[in-house]
Amino acid sequence: MAKGPVFNNEEIADALDRISSLLEVQGAGTYRVRAYMNAARTLRECEAPVSKILGSEGVKGLEALPGVGKSIAAVISELLSTGRIGLLERLEGQASPEELFETVPGIGEKTAHRIHETLGIETLEELEIAAHDGSLNKVPGLGRRKVQGIKDALSGILSRSSRRRARRFRWLEYEMRGLEVEKPGVDLLLEADREYRGKAALGELKQIAPKRFNPAGEKWLPIYHKEKDGWSFTVLFSNSPLAHKLGKMRDWVIVYYERDGEEDQCTVVTEWQGRLSGRRVIRGREGECIEYYSSRGREVVYSKN
Repeated sequence: MAKGPVFNNEEIADALDRISSLLEVQGAGTYRVRAYMNAARTLRECEAPVSKILGSEGVKGLEALPGVGKSIAAVISELLSTGRIGLLERLEGQASPEELFETVPGIGEKTAHRIHETLGIETLEELEIAAHDGSLNKVPGLGRRKVQGIKDALSGILSRSSRRRARRFRWLEYEMRGLEVEKPGVDLLLEADREYRGKAALGELKQIAPKRFNPAGEKWLPIYHKEKDGWSFTVLFSNSPLAHKLGKMRDWVIVYYERDGEEDQCTVVTEWQGRLSGRRVIRGREGECIEYYSSRGREVVYSKN
């Protein structure tokens, strides 16, 4: 059986310290900042290699370490399984969807760009779903054999991480069978979106330098962290190619959310047609948004078109 990347306790602790520092300078809550700092201290004081604990006891063994709960245990597991931490890369503004897709055997730079530009997807889980539901076949240059190769490669990549494996199966079940996946309520997501845009407009947020469309390395992208009802949110304006093309960088907002080690994301935009015209809407959850606004006495009109 292939083994994941090898990291010693000090290296893992350094990664957790890096997350703690970035969260702090970007204005995250004190509790979350200290949680990563304390976990890093635990790992440095732990006599047994954390990699062996994961190998023999699984993620539950990591969760049993002092100061390491489900969320941080999942981060450690992701690092030991894949050699990367999505949260850290996101905080550093370094991981673009194209670069992520290029890690899949059979996908080069041009193909990765076409996939993202054609389908607008941004994660490996979404890429796998596109391979299964036929969407990937719509990308220019991808034939049936190529798509099958990508599908097989993704199966191996996603199965190597317990964190991704659990999320992967939920994604597939949700998309293929219509099963519900636990998500924050639309009220929490719209609240995070509203607070982010308000604080960004007032210049109250820390800014990071995104890697995409930023050759000068300028720190221009506001980032916002908040915690509520057990959820941790990270909010940023979309920096996708389509957002730039349509001039929506200050309208489209990406909300990343995480609880108990399981994370996902959604996009909030201003709707300009139909019953929700003029309202902030969570893509894919328009029906819930209609219920949300209606329950608060805010008129939702039918389109005249």
